[in-house]
Amino acid sequence: MPTNPNDLAAELNRQLSGYVQSVQEEIEKAKKDVANQCKKDIAYDAPHLTGTYERSFKVKKTGGKNKTKYIVHNVEYQLTHLLEHGHAKRGGGRTRAFPHFAPAEDKAVREYLNRVERAIQNES
Repeated sequence: MPTNPNDLAAELNRQLSGYVQSVQEEIEKAKKDVANQCKKDIAYDAPHLTGTYERSFKVKKTGGKNKTKYIVHNVEYQLTHLLEHGHAKRGGGRTRAFPHFAPAEDKAVREYLNRVERAIQNES
């Protein structure tokens, strides 16, 4: 046990740095895992006609160190909006909506928040 106040401060600083590093690593892992699972959930719930649409979902990593973001997107984004919400038909009426993005997004947000809370609590 350090008796010198400077030694105590240095030890406390070392312990806190280790804690922060550990939590950051867990959060980065959670971001990647949740984004990949979200992509799978969206593709699973997407309308299956030819399979091209569901295979066109991608996870894109952006940002720098400790500021990374994982974005789930579809290269056919115009079609995604029309399928998610439905659209007006030429002769009148509306097409049926196929909600596949919103449920997966809600699930991903809940899972990410749970994993962040667990990372913070388990490291203490």
